[in-house]
Amino acid sequence: MGEPFRHRLRVRYSECDPQGVVFNANYLTYFDVAITELWREAFGGWEQAMSDTGLDIVLADATVRYLGPLRFDEEFDLVARIARLGNTSITTAIEAIRDGAATAQGDLRHVFVDATSRKPAPMPDSVRSTLERYSG
Repeated sequence: MGEPFRHRLRVRYSECDPQGVVFNANYLTYFDVAITELWREAFGGWEQAMSDTGLDIVLADATVRYLGPLRFDEEFDLVARIARLGNTSITTAIEAIRDGAATAQGDLRHVFVDATSRKPAPMPDSVRSTLERYSG
């Protein structure tokens, strides 16, 4: 089993709804931050991993399960694991964790596509081998 990626954030006031908790749509933004930072740690950034491949990645599916509230100024960790490395897609499981308890869980599935035709394309071996470190 690979190691999870962990990134710490603090809830900003603008991310909260009138009830004082993180507005539900912001969890997708948090999950995107987790993926961006995972790729930064793994490759130096998305651009470094994908340069000269002629490929791009697009979000194909996103799910969020809300388990508890996060409130303004609370710190929490985003914990990401690569749940599946397919032929043309990658699924990342992400949790928002505060004080050892998950406040939200979700999955993002990205598909590798040809940058010109936008049709699905195989994942580069270099990307696969690097991301296997985070599998599990």
